[in-house]
Amino acid sequence: MNLKIKDIIKCTRGILLTGNEEQECESFSRDTRVIKKGDTYFAIKGKAFDGNMFWKEAFENGADTVIINKIEISKQDIEKYRNKNIIQVDDTIKALQQIATEKRNLYKDLIVVGITGSVGKTSTKDIIANVLCQKYKTIKTQGNMNNDIGVPFTILNLRDHEVAVIEMGMNHLGEISKLSKIAKPTISVITNVGTSHIGNLGSRENILKAKLEILDGMDVPLLVVNNDNDMLNKWAKENENIVNIRTFGMENKSECMAEGIEKKENRSSFLCNCEDDKFKLEVPVGGDVFILNALCGALVGKMANLSNEEIQKGISSFELTKKRMEIINLENDITIINDSYNASLDSMKAAIEYLSNTNANRKIAVLGDMFELGNYSEELHRKVGFEVAKNKIDLLFVIGNDSKYIAEEAEKNGMKKEDIIYFIEREELIEKLKNIMEKGDIILFKASNGMKLFEIVQKIV
Repeated sequence: MNLKIKDIIKCTRGILLTGNEEQECESFSRDTRVIKKGDTYFAIKGKAFDGNMFWKEAFENGADTVIINKIEISKQDIEKYRNKNIIQVDDTIKALQQIATEKRNLYKDLIVVGITGSVGKTSTKDIIANVLCQKYKTIKTQGNMNNDIGVPFTILNLRDHEVAVIEMGMNHLGEISKLSKIAKPTISVITNVGTSHIGNLGSRENILKAKLEILDGMDVPLLVVNNDNDMLNKWAKENENIVNIRTFGMENKSECMAEGIEKKENRSSFLCNCEDDKFKLEVPVGGDVFILNALCGALVGKMANLSNEEIQKGISSFELTKKRMEIINLENDITIINDSYNASLDSMKAAIEYLSNTNANRKIAVLGDMFELGNYSEELHRKVGFEVAKNKIDLLFVIGNDSKYIAEEAEKNGMKKEDIIYFIEREELIEKLKNIMEKGDIILFKASNGMKLFEIVQKIV
């Protein structure tokens, strides 16, 4: 089910400078370095990079088609590439979204699971996709490609797939609505409503409103929610007669719950009570958050008519995307927890609690700033400091402008001053870590991605 050049021209109102309207476009790329023979190249223009400068390179590397903005093209170039397809559009990002929408419309029987939430989107996506692929040919969002460019590219990668698991992120109101209308989910999942991006949105109520935009692209709203989240629990009760809502949780009574939980440092097991059916689940990652993820995966699996055995296999064999609770074992029994991709109060709290429950010789937290918190930044960083002290972390290293509030609040709540160090220079932090690491230490790295703590991890492993 491929689009033809004429379909692309029609949905984008583009201009074909040269080419064959009947030619099909199967594979799409925005990077000339990885272009394959026959690909369609999208010239994406960003703040610091203009893909329109590289359309010729795309052709030379094997592309059959380029979609570019209305830049000046010489007659000589049109003649040179007369056997290729050159399509000009007003805005390549908008065209990308229009073409993806057209592509999605070709897949009438496709199961699309849309996933959003303040934290846990990627790990939930990974576990749901691994469950569903036990029965169906499944495509999922790669890495963190969950925005107005990444979501369309995932759709454009559809071939003979039966299921698409698509993560949707946002910074502002209106963004998930746009993504939902492109992907048209048949099942939507909201993992939680926390404080991520509260600086942009102003309140948790607005964050909830933004997450609920995932319903905008659904023909028949079918929503799976974390019933332990206060905002989602309240909303579900108020809207149970309006929207078809399915629930999972560990604390509040839900359709899919965990019983007899056995927790170990790097895994957990429990009896999954889902739709009045009970079966055992083994989760290969420790922490309550992954129990919730597994419950969500089990519920979606049931909704997609998977057997208990297929659900069990999908959950027990799933792997996390890199930089999200990534466990790295070093010599001398030293363990690194690389959770450096993103951070909010909720995910910080979960990671700190996980560290606290390990059997480490010393529990060391290396924490950095959380971004996009606006006027709430000091308050929320201080709450992280409270969690560090409450969970009796042995050593606290912090870096970043607002991380000083983490340090201050940890000391205020009983952590010894000599066990807290605030770093200004990254090299100083790296050197300190190399000098103090001992056998049996477990070291957590957690901050917003822009802090690039993963680079520090790379320097010490």
